[in-house]
Amino acid sequence: MAKSDVKLLGAWPSPFVNRVQIALNLKSVDYEFQEEKFDNKSELLLKSNPVHKKVPVLIHNDKPICESLIIVQYLDEVWTSGPSILPSDPYDRATARFWAAYVDDKWFPLLKELRTTEGEEAKAEISKKLKEGLVLLEEAFIKCSKGKGFFGGERIGYLDIVFGSFLGWLKAVEKIAGLKLVGELVTPGLAAWAERFCSHEAVKGVIPETDRLVELAKIIQARLKAQSAPK
Repeated sequence: MAKSDVKLLGAWPSPFVNRVQIALNLKSVDYEFQEEKFDNKSELLLKSNPVHKKVPVLIHNDKPICESLIIVQYLDEVWTSGPSILPSDPYDRATARFWAAYVDDKWFPLLKELRTTEGEEAKAEISKKLKEGLVLLEEAFIKCSKGKGFFGGERIGYLDIVFGSFLGWLKAVEKIAGLKLVGELVTPGLAAWAERFCSHEAVKGVIPETDRLVELAKIIQARLKAQSAPK
């Protein structure tokens, strides 16, 4: 497949873009990456995703596919020659989708909230909920991995990509908040999994560096404060 046939509209700090990049790497798909600016969206992005007007957007043979989870499933269905991303067993596939929805809809919003919340009491409450969620994900890892190294078993699968794409921001928030969310004492399975995931060839160079995300978070927070300050 020619590189020009596949284009990804994205932004480097977005975990939702990162998960598409990882899936493309797993499938060994050559693609063109177009960096988008949050405050200056391209005409191609607005035309390709007129509903949400956001990244990621995969353009394959001039046809746009939007929303990261849908894109990852699309890649798995189109590039069948590469390693499978979704489990072949219907029950395992349903389980992976369930936990993927949990990560996106319940767990990650808490991580974003912790990054922007002020006040020690409020931070402690959010941190507690995050840790409770990670304990649930530790249990899910034990069940889904079936004693192997990844949620997908012997190799990276759907849930690995979905949850793993947030590891950059997880480490950044840990640094910003001065706490440890994933550790060997409470979530040993996830701690070992995170190391394996980040060192995988398909992931290397995709997940942004912690310090770079921390600096970006400071800039975003400063802008939000400036916008909310009384005129």
